[in-house]
Amino acid sequence: MKKIIFALTSLFVLSSAFFAQKISLADAKEILKKIDYSTGYFGVDFTGEYVLVQEKPGQGNNITSAIMHRRDSKSMCTIRITGPDADKGKGYVQFDKNIWFYDPSNRQFTFTAPRDKFQDTNVNNSDLRPQRYSEYYDIAGAEYVQLGKLDCVCISLTAKKGVSNEIDYPSIKLWATKDDCLTRKREDYSLSGQLLRVTAIPSYQKVDGRSVPSKMVIQDRLRGLKINGKVKYESTQITVSNVSFQKLGDVVYSKQYLENMSL
Repeated sequence: MKKIIFALTSLFVLSSAFFAQKISLADAKEILKKIDYSTGYFGVDFTGEYVLVQEKPGQGNNITSAIMHRRDSKSMCTIRITGPDADKGKGYVQFDKNIWFYDPSNRQFTFTAPRDKFQDTNVNNSDLRPQRYSEYYDIAGAEYVQLGKLDCVCISLTAKKGVSNEIDYPSIKLWATKDDCLTRKREDYSLSGQLLRVTAIPSYQKVDGRSVPSKMVIQDRLRGLKINGKVKYESTQITVSNVSFQKLGDVVYSKQYLENMSL
């Protein structure tokens, strides 16, 4: 437990500029493409069990469990909520660039957006899918830095013109490990430069030669409570387990599947 807390602390603090080394724009673009690719599982189907623990200062924790299926090569995704009991049967399905939320209580599908919150946590729907930084952002700067004990590349991004409907945040700062381009930290900013969220990914797991996050923590810098003179921010920790890359039937990525699984 101490090791996990230390790792998270190291990732949430600002990176050290102790040995910062600038990176050329051409090299930074290639690195960003690798970062994009590392967030997806192309050519296979992905299945994983997710547990989201949302901590609200002064209110305790809320726990949500779910099973996710992804076919990233076709931008398809299905999520079945498995807990708590009150939310069992609810789910999300994405196809044709649309995301639909299913509520079994009225057997209705409603449209939801990538930037909307997943089950009222601090997690956006888009956080659970492949990232497309190269497509929607320009590189404002890049350098090699130290993040805790990790040798990383830090890339600052600003949204391209005309993509406001496709992105969650106009400005992003990314830290990825230098050797494998796996994202370790991300900061999301408003147009005015206010820090909105901090995401840390302290650990990855290897499954069939692919890297999958084991844990993620998303901290909301707009929602906090001062406790004993110190502001404690609302956050959600995501744990991923029982990962598989076995082929799934097409029906899994359909509204019919969610309806049938909720019966």
